[in-house]
Amino acid sequence: MSSEVSAPQSGPVVVGVDGSRTTPATLDLAVQEAVRHRAALLVLHVWPGRYTGVFRSRGVVPSPADGRRLLRVAAQRARLAGPELPISTELVDGGAATVLTQYSAQGRLLVVGSRDDVPARTSWGSTAAYLAHHSQCPLLVHRGVITHDGPVVVAASARPSGAATLGYAFREAALRGTRLVVIHMWTRPGAAEGVAPVVVPGGYAGERAAAEHALAEALASWTTRFPEVAVDRLVVPDLDIAYTVARASRRGQLLVAGIGRRGRFAELLYGSPFARPAAMRQAVCPAALVPAGWPVADPAVARSGPAPADPR
Repeated sequence: MSSEVSAPQSGPVVVGVDGSRTTPATLDLAVQEAVRHRAALLVLHVWPGRYTGVFRSRGVVPSPADGRRLLRVAAQRARLAGPELPISTELVDGGAATVLTQYSAQGRLLVVGSRDDVPARTSWGSTAAYLAHHSQCPLLVHRGVITHDGPVVVAASARPSGAATLGYAFREAALRGTRLVVIHMWTRPGAAEGVAPVVVPGGYAGERAAAEHALAEALASWTTRFPEVAVDRLVVPDLDIAYTVARASRRGQLLVAGIGRRGRFAELLYGSPFARPAAMRQAVCPAALVPAGWPVADPAVARSGPAPADPR
């Protein structure tokens, strides 16, 4: 994936529906995002009937008529929640991961549900996990709870490649009228290579101070562009990041991180470090993964007044 993304900011919010038990909540989340961002909504169902890939279901394959029925019901639900929202539906053949990746090139946001009720799979399921590395627009994953309380939480790398992630998080905090919690992880020398770090007197304090300085520099331009967003900073060593993010996922209304084929943080979110019983995994807020280079709209857009009525 290149470091620059040119997907249209004027595109629709795209939501994938599959008829699973998480579909209604995922659809509701997509409607809320479309209303908040003043965007059209595209409801997409991928029919696997002609798909012959390795992930083809071994069970009974729904018919195209079943897919069209699902889209009708989904559109009706979306119209009830967002009566003034432009809504369209599409039924597409193929593999879900491939098709949704293709549609992410024309969307401003891709919304999917997780499959955290399947213990044999990664906690998000194979489709969401694939999109976590390949979506060309920001990916929003419904993980069990939609809350309107708590802050927006962002995992910040403090590197130039993470600027899009920070910008997206600032704009979301501005749109939602809430504070932003910025978590920055630093890796102790040697830990990245899998060896024990060398412990020297005062080394830990120096490493932490350097991490705090790097984070302050990364935030400087965004705090200027979004002065109304209150920012809390949290710098943690790599050993504490999984626990910190797990707590943030239960206390915030949105968790934001970067996206990429080698996205270590994305793997933290959908992989084994968060593999807990389904009942516990459901109690976490949505996660947004942002591609490197994703443009952030002028902050005046975020401050231009309230969006249409919130469809809660």
